[in-house]
Amino acid sequence: MSTPLEPDPLELLAAEPAVRTEIRIGYARVSTSGQKLDRQLDALTEAGCRRIFADKKSGKDDLRPELKACHAFLQGGDTLVVPALDRYGRSLKDLVNMVGELRARGIGFTSLHERLDTTTPGGRLIFHVFAALAEFIRELIVSGTREGLAAARARGNVGGRPVVATPEIIQAARTLLPNPEQSITSIAKLLGVSPGTLYNHIPDLQELRAASRAAVPAQTEGVAL
Repeated sequence: MSTPLEPDPLELLAAEPAVRTEIRIGYARVSTSGQKLDRQLDALTEAGCRRIFADKKSGKDDLRPELKACHAFLQGGDTLVVPALDRYGRSLKDLVNMVGELRARGIGFTSLHERLDTTTPGGRLIFHVFAALAEFIRELIVSGTREGLAAARARGNVGGRPVVATPEIIQAARTLLPNPEQSITSIAKLLGVSPGTLYNHIPDLQELRAASRAAVPAQTEGVAL
């Protein structure tokens, strides 16, 4: 019996889609009706998007009809362009899954703020790292939950509260918090925890946010805390 060939690493990092239409479709989102889409729309227009879909909803899929319409509109060879990763994915895992689905359809993905482009080998490499990080965080959460349940059983309790605020997640949050382009809610979603978890485990959270606003005052408009 022959042994299946391992995938070629160079093929995994190859530019995609293989045949590009040069059509760029934009997607923008704000979390509340009070926030404005102007800056996102301007950025997507400047990036050459032929059509732009925009939601004024939260990040939940069932509340984002324009995202569903955008995905249905995209054709193989097109490229989806978003202003920033947190405008597209609800969490790191969600982001990796959706971009993976686009890849399966032969659709490229570009995030302007992070300068990430999956139509290039470098962009593909970054998303491989994102996928590995998402799996790492998931395993940390599962491991923490098991340890918490084991400790609870040792104390005679039937259940136990899952441990989700691992040191790795808190350190990742501290790295992201000084960025004024990302809200506390979006950071929590990317890391797979609640905003309350960040507030509870990072005592100087408000100081980190205040320092970022003071450093870049012009970018604070429309950023939700």
